[in-house]
Amino acid sequence: MKPLLLLAVGSLLQPHPGHISALIFVTNDCPISNYYAHETRRTCEEYAPRGLQCTLVYTDPTLTDEAVARHAREYGHGDYPRIVDRDRALVAATGATVTPEVVMIRPDKSIAYRGRIDNYYVDLTKPRAQVTEHDWRDALDALFAGKAVKKPEVQAVGCTIPDKKFYKPTASGR
Repeated sequence: MKPLLLLAVGSLLQPHPGHISALIFVTNDCPISNYYAHETRRTCEEYAPRGLQCTLVYTDPTLTDEAVARHAREYGHGDYPRIVDRDRALVAATGATVTPEVVMIRPDKSIAYRGRIDNYYVDLTKPRAQVTEHDWRDALDALFAGKAVKKPEVQAVGCTIPDKKFYKPTASGR
């Protein structure tokens, strides 16, 4: 089973030539992460024809596959793949620290962008009246135009990804 995980992680970290892999780190109980479900779906669907490969990466290692499927359905996520990063291999490989956080990877395995989806949230409890910066979309537009990403790293605002030792398995699978 372990080699399959490594194979899956490896393929997520190395998209096909001409494609960009977007790992969207989420969890089921973060209100900010849940708020962005529809924008995540819109962005993934809009850019998929251009070569964007989206994967939701759930950071709570105690989530069951059924809980993940239920959460994705209830919050309106699309048909893109969903995985639970139980061993924290993707968190470690990408440096993700909060949910939601997007990490985009080029075919050469380099990180093209890491950060927030947009600037709607000023901090955990303070949203803006209106979004004025669309960081993820701006990075995608630059990458698919063959240009450098102007802001390759932007601090994401969201729920901290705790170390997996802080999670205790539950009977419900959360």
